[in-house]
Amino acid sequence: MTQTDLIQTIKDKALWMRRTAFGMVHAAQLGHPGGDFSAIDVMATLYFGVMTFDPKQPNRADRDRFIMSKGHATGALYSALCAAGYFPQDWLQTYMQPRSLLNGHPNRNYLPGVETNTGPLGHGFPVAVGIAIAGQLTKANYRTFVLTGDGEQQEGSNWEAAMVAGHRKLNHLTLIIDRNRLQQGAGTEETSGLDPLDEKYAAFGWEPIFVDGHDHGQLLQVLSAPVGDKPRVVIANTVKGKGVSFMENKANWHHGVPNAEQFAQAMKELI
Repeated sequence: MTQTDLIQTIKDKALWMRRTAFGMVHAAQLGHPGGDFSAIDVMATLYFGVMTFDPKQPNRADRDRFIMSKGHATGALYSALCAAGYFPQDWLQTYMQPRSLLNGHPNRNYLPGVETNTGPLGHGFPVAVGIAIAGQLTKANYRTFVLTGDGEQQEGSNWEAAMVAGHRKLNHLTLIIDRNRLQQGAGTEETSGLDPLDEKYAAFGWEPIFVDGHDHGQLLQVLSAPVGDKPRVVIANTVKGKGVSFMENKANWHHGVPNAEQFAQAMKELI
């Protein structure tokens, strides 16, 4: 497959994931579509252009690991896992229903492809550091990718994890920050300012890289780059609600759910 064809495949998968995730949220009348949509291009690139995995052997030792630390963004995660072949599409119809395997937060005991339970913010990144340390100790070649929200960076546990990862030079670890600049109710810089994220991570011994979080070509280049001698933090500048005009850059769509009219309009725009 040529690079052009690969990028088109990722783009097509991202569109399917957006339409699917919004359909799940609409049916359940629950979810976090704004953060789903800011993260989907990153996730489509990881699953369909970067990571090594086998949905038929979800626990194979040499798989790359992905941790969704912003565990509320299950629309993005479940649509990615389904598209990657981890479970059948009809499971998506049960999203957040009683006894569903597709909880509002991911549970590794229920779904293949989920590496660890997440939901309380600030927990996924430290787990990813532990997974990366295990790989370093066993001299494994797998890579560990972890996606956090930018508001999630306000949790102190992230900075303890960053310090340990920098100290241990966990060069097979990549942290991706979904930098949409909005969290529940307000902007990140109004709530508790984060900038300059790149300088903060560099001071902890990380290699920081900025990327357009919706440019599949840029994402593919950065996320598939050979490992260096430091852990890498990819600060992905994104748009909350990306792809739907009435959702973009609106804090209320952090956990807003569409009515029938809004759903129909979104489906017309997502083509």
